Amino acid sequence: MENNTEKHGHTKVKIGVSGAAETGHCGLHALDQAKELGVAIANQGAVLVTGAKSGFPFWAAMGAKGSGGISIGMSPAANEKEHVNVYKLPLDYMDLIIYTGFGYPGRDLLFTRSCDAIVVGCGRIGTIHEFLVAFEDGKPIGVLEGDWDTDDTVKEIIDRGNRTSEHVIYDTDAARLITRLIEMVKKQKVAEFKIHDKA
Repeated sequence: MENNTEKHGHTKVKIGVSGAAETGHCGLHALDQAKELGVAIANQGAVLVTGAKSGFPFWAAMGAKGSGGISIGMSPAANEKEHVNVYKLPLDYMDLIIYTGFGYPGRDLLFTRSCDAIVVGCGRIGTIHEFLVAFEDGKPIGVLEGDWDTDDTVKEIIDRGNRTSEHVIYDTDAARLITRLIEMVKKQKVAEFKIHDKA
């Protein structure tokens, strides 16, 4: 049998984008900034992961797909029918939707743990929940600062929680934030495990 020596490493960085489905409180340019995040993730060779919902994460997926990137959604629903009819969530701009069947709280855990890093954009209570799960897991977290107050909320939570936050970074520029996050992820990556075939 011919030995295939072509390397196929686990090299794609998976970056989750967390944000509000309803963005009325986010300011005029929030969706454009979400789209910029998706573009930056795709342009830097990473994979976008979202909660498969509308609003901020949806626009990030739109940006990623428009730049030829890969977009994965983690749905709270058990199947496509429930995703669309019960949760009223979109199907567009995702290459793959994983139907968790665990509702929003359970989905949040699977979503954050499926990512190497998380970006927090303009959000509401669900975004804060995803941030807290990722924070407790020690994930690299990037907080995109904008016309919203989510970044201030995150800072206050960390301050009042009396915890160190070396793995949480802040930036107003989407592309720069993604660059910094990928650098953090690469420092945490496990060395490649090689299996040697015996003749």
